[in-house]
Amino acid sequence: MTRKQQELASLAASFLPASGEALQSAAGAAPAAYQAPANNPGADPCELFAALVEQLRPRHAGDIDGAREKLHALCFRLGEQPALRAGIRAALRELAQTHRHAELYAASGILPNTGFFSEAFRRLGHKILPEVLDPGLLRSVLRRVFRRPSDRRWVLGLGEQSWQQLVDALRFDEEDAASSADSAATTDAAAAAAPVPPRAYSEILDSLRVVSTWIAALGCEPELLRLAPSTVDPLASPASSSCQSPFLAQNQEMLAYLDRIAVQTPAGTGIAESADDRHLRVLLGQCREVIEIVRRRAAKGGASMRLSYQLQRLEQLIARGEQLLDIVAAWHADPSGRALQTAFVGLFVQIVGNECERDALRQHWRQNVELLSLRVTENAGQHGEHYIAETRAEYFTMARSALIGGFIIAFMACAKILFGKLGLPPATEALAYCLNYGIGFCLIHVLHGTVATKQPAMTANAIAGHIRQAGGKVRNLEALTGVIASTVRSQLVAVLGNVGVAIPLAALLVLVYASATGTPFADADKSAHLLADQHLIESGAVFYAAIAGVCLFLAGLVSGYFDNYAAYNRIPERLLQLTWPRRLFGEARMRRVAAYIGDNLGALAGNMLFGFMLGGLPFIGTLFGLPIDIRHVAFSSAFIGIATVGSDFAPEPWALLWAALGVVAIGTVNLLVSFALALNVALRARQVSDAQWRRLAGSVLSHLSSRPREFFLPPKERAKEQASD
Repeated sequence: MTRKQQELASLAASFLPASGEALQSAAGAAPAAYQAPANNPGADPCELFAALVEQLRPRHAGDIDGAREKLHALCFRLGEQPALRAGIRAALRELAQTHRHAELYAASGILPNTGFFSEAFRRLGHKILPEVLDPGLLRSVLRRVFRRPSDRRWVLGLGEQSWQQLVDALRFDEEDAASSADSAATTDAAAAAAPVPPRAYSEILDSLRVVSTWIAALGCEPELLRLAPSTVDPLASPASSSCQSPFLAQNQEMLAYLDRIAVQTPAGTGIAESADDRHLRVLLGQCREVIEIVRRRAAKGGASMRLSYQLQRLEQLIARGEQLLDIVAAWHADPSGRALQTAFVGLFVQIVGNECERDALRQHWRQNVELLSLRVTENAGQHGEHYIAETRAEYFTMARSALIGGFIIAFMACAKILFGKLGLPPATEALAYCLNYGIGFCLIHVLHGTVATKQPAMTANAIAGHIRQAGGKVRNLEALTGVIASTVRSQLVAVLGNVGVAIPLAALLVLVYASATGTPFADADKSAHLLADQHLIESGAVFYAAIAGVCLFLAGLVSGYFDNYAAYNRIPERLLQLTWPRRLFGEARMRRVAAYIGDNLGALAGNMLFGFMLGGLPFIGTLFGLPIDIRHVAFSSAFIGIATVGSDFAPEPWALLWAALGVVAIGTVNLLVSFALALNVALRARQVSDAQWRRLAGSVLSHLSSRPREFFLPPKERAKEQASD
């Protein structure tokens, strides 16, 4: 026997009376540190289980094999010593009979009804100053035993099968056999009497009542009713079950079911008619269907953080109700059967994981932000479809749109240089830059132009919208790879269109200015400075391009947020309620304006924000002495055009070459950073696993090696394949 096995054996022996012979044989070779609990027959069972888990806990939470080896050693020792099994079963029974269970079953792992931000502040406060545990709750016992947040990793990592082996090693059937022998010696009157259900069973029934009531209350929330008014009707009469809210109907059925269970014949006599929960499960399934209807409508009608939070809580409550129903059904079928043990083990593993993360602020934030991100990215993805050219016609349309964007960017680049020559105060100059960029980007959007670097944050959401995802698994991977190839070539032609117009037009504008005014647009120092700012190696162009990529990503999220905001708050309809704009513009024109704002509010807000980030971040960097600046491929290319003809300055060929290479790197980094961040958020919002990420990356690389043309040029013929239903 190894040292660890000896330690586990001695600690397990502490559950026995101090005078037992089994204790002496099991703990005789144990270290002195484990003799104290063994020699204390009145020890708190919670402390004993905490010490036992302390020995089961691996040194590193990710060492699942080490934890499994320790658990198997404990199972072996339990199999060798019946007295040990009886002692641990007695300790478990004592904990179950002396502590309250209902909060553990009904609330553990379920989002509270306080809301997202209230729960976030609660978790933050408990991290700083831990809460005082109620000693009468079984939930507090579980928190004391599995006291480290990292315990979640190895407890879940062991899997339900390993914990089932521990339950098998405890041999609860021995206790049942002993109970049967004892009951045979009782009087006939006692044998005829119905047994009193254990405390765990009665509290599970109470928990079902609580969970069902919470489901009914959440199902009648106004925000949920707004998106499903015909499906969720709390005013329907109970007699018309087809029109009644399934949330209310399941509560009525749950209460009737629990009343029937209260007068049920003794457990173990089979599933009687009164214990049939099939109709209740159908109603819970209907509740899930309503939730899906609300989610689909929220994708078009917008969603608030509160609604996303409520839907997640509803799904958790329904899943917990079904788990508890499984336990009740298994209990009535066979209270000592394996089905009941399996149901309890599954609930135990899940609850331990939940309790270990009860104060995890990061997990709480991630879960809820992912839900809101799903709404945001789906709204952004609807607009992102326009940035993916799948046919030759769409490819050349994208090219023409990019030419419009490059045309306006050339004027914006020249305007920035002119603002710099005015000698404005720093804050005023920064505001002028912000307005120049923001208004320019909005003008490009209004004229149906395209800014290449604005594409990735939108197209990434559209790509994620093509995912048919279930349980973190991406389906139809080849089709998704084809969409990515179409996206890449669309972005490349947009970059070429922007740069191809911005460079010569900026140079032409500089020449026209010099001809009209007789003075150079930029002096030699300014021209040299413009080239040096784009240098691939000697400047921070690549790093600043990455900052611009982050700004592009944030602008894409803001676009999605305001698209969601416009849909959720019904901005067009609210605008049409105003009387003075209708009198000023006329009814027909006002309707067109309202519809345009509803469709484009997100894009306009995102463009304006991106413009303010481009113009404001360099000022913030200067103000605080931070290395913060922006490099945008379209403007950097325009600045090269200005530097080459803006004055009598004659750039050296090598300086011009390094600046051109810098522009290529800037464009690459702009696109990659913004696209990677946006795609990550879009896929994480759909709970795509890391393994699926790797599969997707491998599929893209394989597609690139086998059909590289699709990443750069449009298809020769338009695809006309139609899937037959």
